[in-house]
Amino acid sequence: MIKDSYKLTASEALATIASGRLSSVELVKSCLARIAETDGTIKAWAFLDGDAALAQAAECDRIRIAGLATGPLHGIPVGLKDIIDTAKMPTQRGTPIFEGRQTDHVARLVELLREAGAVIMGKTVTTELAFVHANETRNPHNPNHSPGGSSSGSAAAVAAQHVPLAIGTQTNGSVIRPASFCGTFGFKPTRGVISRDGILQTSVSLDQVGCFGRSLADVALLTDAIGGYDQRDAVSFARPRPNMSAGVAADAPVTPALAWFDLPFNDRLSEDARGGIDSVLEILGPSVEKMAAADTLSDLVGVQACIHEYEIARHQADVFDGNWDQISDTLKPVITRARTITKTQYDDAIAVKASAEAFFKAFFIDYDAIIAPSAAGEAPHFGKGTGDPIFCTLWTLAGLPCVSLPLLVGETGLPIGLQLIGPAEKDDRLLRTAGWLQKHLSETVK
Repeated sequence: MIKDSYKLTASEALATIASGRLSSVELVKSCLARIAETDGTIKAWAFLDGDAALAQAAECDRIRIAGLATGPLHGIPVGLKDIIDTAKMPTQRGTPIFEGRQTDHVARLVELLREAGAVIMGKTVTTELAFVHANETRNPHNPNHSPGGSSSGSAAAVAAQHVPLAIGTQTNGSVIRPASFCGTFGFKPTRGVISRDGILQTSVSLDQVGCFGRSLADVALLTDAIGGYDQRDAVSFARPRPNMSAGVAADAPVTPALAWFDLPFNDRLSEDARGGIDSVLEILGPSVEKMAAADTLSDLVGVQACIHEYEIARHQADVFDGNWDQISDTLKPVITRARTITKTQYDDAIAVKASAEAFFKAFFIDYDAIIAPSAAGEAPHFGKGTGDPIFCTLWTLAGLPCVSLPLLVGETGLPIGLQLIGPAEKDDRLLRTAGWLQKHLSETVK
């Protein structure tokens, strides 16, 4: 048995389990003990079934000892955002409207997790209907601060070392921003890499699945395991996916060509975030080309809001109409405003979204990645919202792969992430570039 095995990354735990020096049951027990010790304060979990997790782990150990085939996540604990359907756990979507909700349907990514040998620990807390209103989860680095949203519990659970891996979703900034605030690695692959079947739909055009881990290798491992074509998802594509783990393992053949956009909302950056990013840009020197943003890029923030609000107001119309008194005062004015958006305005926004995708397709012919903030600064104080998602908006709208690296520290000691954005369906190249950046910065700072 390995002491405090909850501290292992997923990649480390996999190797240790495969060697026979650690069992999945021992790992799950260690994680459960860590959750019992800390979740009273952090409140990352909406539902946790320790007995079921241990039963899954015991079956993983039986399979390994019997010499049967094992999967890429064999025996590894994983947390699921509480908008992802599972047959044997409630999916309550962060609202009392769905308290105790149970479904027989199993999300496609859950099926893939089970096939990969993962141990599904439970459901992590989400904001109300995965949108703007925060729930009870606290930041593990300082419980007086928010963990971000809407994938609040997933980011906090990984940061608190409850589980090595967790799954979230992003419609605006709901993976990258919490990863930044909680100091984890966050990865949102190209839209369509991971099926959204069995996941609460807030925006058919924008919803995307992402994940949290403690290393680039970990988020790559998880994404590879749950990616795949699914005809039930309108944006899933019937083409091979990039091999994320191969991308992480590869060395960049040349110094990557990076870009930085001087966007008009860069003035929202806190002084410490701006200082940290400036230091990184200075180290990178001529490998980063700084450029003014086209007006059309700046306008995309409004385009994303139009699509997001128009679609959630319609996708969840029955929920809003039938349970208005149970909707938070934070969400009510958003839905009221969303219902004034006309079909013409929405259609225009969808057309601009397509233009943005075409723009970035051409842009990335000459660049490996865009470097950008993951968030405006440190996590806001608890009760002051879940943070500004604007530094994720453009890339999410265009469906581009994004990764947040926990590289910076704010003035109060809280983490701040640095974001890299890559070309669509070249997620492996983005992760290769991210690995190069980590290595280059660590060697330069020594």
